[in-house]
Amino acid sequence: MQPPILNSTPSASALSPTDLDWLLPYLMVWAAITIPAVVAGWLGVFPKAGQPRWAALIPVYNIYVLTVRVARLSPLWFVLIMIPPANLIAAILVNVEVAKRFGKTEAFGVGMSVFGFVLYPLIGFGRYGYDGDRRPLW
Repeated sequence: MQPPILNSTPSASALSPTDLDWLLPYLMVWAAITIPAVVAGWLGVFPKAGQPRWAALIPVYNIYVLTVRVARLSPLWFVLIMIPPANLIAAILVNVEVAKRFGKTEAFGVGMSVFGFVLYPLIGFGRYGYDGDRRPLW
């Protein structure tokens, strides 16, 4: 008996373009929910930290204000957030520092990196006070 002959021609891609047709609509819905919710939370967080509310609405500047003025970290952290591989860790650590400034735990700060669309409005419009005199963790 001979073994069956398999078609061994390599394909250009394992996924065809139609296999990913769901991705763009999914990302658009995700962004339409997440981005406004986080910005709305920042609209509450910034004034509590003594920053102007309008700063939450300016792209890139809002991340600078969150990192340098709300979390009170050095401007190097802002630079790290702008560098793609480093921003994954830097954003988590900035969120942890923001959470600590509002009297929350490190776990809450990590959660802000994943569920910021819920947790930023929670601290922004909740009864949490801002502690600007606290010494940064990093």
